[in-house]
Amino acid sequence: MIWGERKLWKGYSLVLLSATGFAFIPIFALYAYDSGVTVTTLLFLRFALAALFFFLYLWLKEKNWKVSRSHLLYLFLLGGIFYMMQSSFYFQAVKYIPSSLAALLLYLNPIFVAIFSFFINKEKLTKHIIIAILISFLGMLLVLGAPEGKIQPLGIALAIGAAIVYSMYIIVGNKVTAQHVPPITASAYIALFAALSFFIFGIGSGTLHFQFGTKGWLPIIGTSFVSSVLAMLTFFAGMNIIGPTKAAILSMIEPIVTFLLSMVFLRESISSIQMIGGLIVLSGAMLVVTTKELKPKKKSTSISA
Repeated sequence: MIWGERKLWKGYSLVLLSATGFAFIPIFALYAYDSGVTVTTLLFLRFALAALFFFLYLWLKEKNWKVSRSHLLYLFLLGGIFYMMQSSFYFQAVKYIPSSLAALLLYLNPIFVAIFSFFINKEKLTKHIIIAILISFLGMLLVLGAPEGKIQPLGIALAIGAAIVYSMYIIVGNKVTAQHVPPITASAYIALFAALSFFIFGIGSGTLHFQFGTKGWLPIIGTSFVSSVLAMLTFFAGMNIIGPTKAAILSMIEPIVTFLLSMVFLRESISSIQMIGGLIVLSGAMLVVTTKELKPKKKSTSISA
């Protein structure tokens, strides 16, 4: 039992570390944009450098890093389709609605993950999970604040679409890494396919160029290794232990960490209401951590389709 509890806490810690890595993205992005780096260029280099690192590691340390064609298709779906769609939907959404509202709607993803897990993975939607989702979402409302500006239905639809796509990414990613593909191998192929997708999109749209200042490489490298290599590896590894629903809910601390980082690096201030909201989000996360694991009933056969 003690070993099992330690394993769970390891899973929680890995997902929280992943959320921290992802939380650095806005900080690195702002420094990159100040150096003349475009969004498409940043995303392409982010995943290209991450893929280079992953495959170099696999080549040096792992003897068997190849995957089957069916798994390769899943990994292409994760990196080449879901990552591209989620990013596109989100960045389009902020054109029509305030960024705070878009971010809030994006963090509806734990609700969709829980629903998808209930129907696809037959994961029980417990009372504690539902309460944790509601508590964390209430905290998010306070952290992001009341949105200002004109709100258009298209923007809301795009932001919710981004949340749904990201939820599908989590579900499929859990299926691939939990049963067949090691986290580092999955991360390598996902980063590769994401880089290829952004490269093709950048060439087609004319938004991919490398005429930016030398200091722009520092935030690019930070985005690649802190917010991609570290964040992707720890998320998949942690999700394998605690499951996709809990991983998604714990990831909701990401904007809280981003606010704290903005205070340190960007000299931004945070209101008392936002601080209270952050504590509420953390309380929702803690509810997930302290929820007792449900023991599955033993069945006569253990063969799965």
